[in-house]
Amino acid sequence: MSSTNGVGQNSSDIYTALGLNAPNSDTSKKKSTLDQADFMRLMTEQLRHQDPLKPMDNTQMVAQMAQLSQVQGITDLNNTVKGFQDSMSSDQILRGAALVGHEVLVPSEKLALEKEGDVSGMVAAPGAGFVTVDITDANGVKVNQISVEAKASGEVTFDWDGKDANGNRMAAGTYTIAASHTDTAGTKTKLNTYVQAPVESVTVGTDGLYLNLKGLGTAPIDYVLRIS
Repeated sequence: MSSTNGVGQNSSDIYTALGLNAPNSDTSKKKSTLDQADFMRLMTEQLRHQDPLKPMDNTQMVAQMAQLSQVQGITDLNNTVKGFQDSMSSDQILRGAALVGHEVLVPSEKLALEKEGDVSGMVAAPGAGFVTVDITDANGVKVNQISVEAKASGEVTFDWDGKDANGNRMAAGTYTIAASHTDTAGTKTKLNTYVQAPVESVTVGTDGLYLNLKGLGTAPIDYVLRIS
């Protein structure tokens, strides 16, 4: 916005008369932008102090009014976006709370074994062949190996009964799994593993919602592939 000095006032005098801080003053650094009220006051003061012999032309007035409208539009847009963010945050919390008590399928190289029951997982086979899942304990010792036939490309599920290769029930705890696929030509490919785990609680983080999975720790809600 331009300022006119037809009455002998410089630009800093106009800011002082309006109760505003001049752009170069130390105090003005606390406020780096002008809002709609500031624009209106500046324009009104500019009209009051313009040179009667050289009044502001219509083009200049329209340009400043357009600028004022733009400032208000940006303010309204920011408020609308903030409302959307608050609404989405509340929606995420409700979505997460609804998952408590359910089991979800998430990417994981570990699985949690309870004192009783089985543990389920899944891999994506690239084609026909056999899927092998190695299970190791906390010391890195392989306790069992599961082999499942893949008749075609797609999901292949596997279940571990919690026993070692000799049929002995393993202690409850966290175990590491590694899967591979061997096709009909004998080519071996490493696969990503997915594990099913119960959701115990939900945590709201600064960057989104996290699910607290029993025995596995936390996982972002975006990691969930399936709910059961």
